[in-house]
Amino acid sequence: MTKLAQWLWGLALLGSAWAALTLGALGLELPLSCREVLWPLPAYLLVSAGCYALGTVGYRVATFHDCEDAARELQSQIQEARADLTRRGLRF
Repeated sequence: MTKLAQWLWGLALLGSAWAALTLGALGLELPLSCREVLWPLPAYLLVSAGCYALGTVGYRVATFHDCEDAARELQSQIQEARADLTRRGLRF
C-alpha cells in the first residue's frame, strides 16, 4: 500500500467517523457543547496541519546547511562548460 493510499484511507476513516457522529447516524445523543465543537473540527484540523507544515518548512529552511565545496565545484564546472561552448562557436 502506498503512502497516498494510507493517508486517503485514514482520512476516509476519520471523515466517516466525524460524519457519523455529527449527523447522528449512530443514534447517540451528544450534548450541545460536543456538537458545537464537532462541527468545525475538520477546519481546525486542516488549519493545524497547515501550521505544522509551515513550521516544518520554516525550520528546514532555517537549518539548511550550505555546501561551500560543492558550490565551488559547480562554479568551476560551469566555467569549463562555457569555455567549451565558446570554443565550439556559441556566444553568451
